[in-house]
Amino acid sequence: NLSSCKIHICKIKKLCQMLIFSLINMKINFGLKQLKKTSKELKSHINQNVVLICGEMGVGKTTLIKELLLLDGVVDNVSSPTFSIINEYLIDSGEVIYHMDLYRIKDINELENIGFFEYLESGRTCLIEWGEMIEELIDSEYNKFTITKDNNLRILKKNI
Repeated sequence: NLSSCKIHICKIKKLCQMLIFSLINMKINFGLKQLKKTSKELKSHINQNVVLICGEMGVGKTTLIKELLLLDGVVDNVSSPTFSIINEYLIDSGEVIYHMDLYRIKDINELENIGFFEYLESGRTCLIEWGEMIEELIDSEYNKFTITKDNNLRILKKNI
């Protein structure tokens, strides 16, 4: 009976490991028509206030973030913060979400001058495009997602 219990314990451990792996790892192939569904899935994998959305130019980072903001009930018109660096949006619950685009940042001093790191420490949700640029500078916990192209499809992965 002891060996039978050990076998069951091993099976349970493997099932738990598989469950944990599936909860923290994510890979979604999607097209434009699946954007809403993909955004809902992405949202279910966000468990930190700071969220890095990474990928090459034109892969759909802004489009995905716009859909995420719509899911949160953003009342404002959502636009890319490429030139403003940071856009602030009010959601249905009355909370504020920050959408940041670091593409034009050439020097870390630019971020310090606009109080970028204070936004990250505010406890509010910060959705950051091109977040890989400052990943090593972030002191707080964060989620990182990467979008890549595969012909007409996109692949969204959660990086651990």
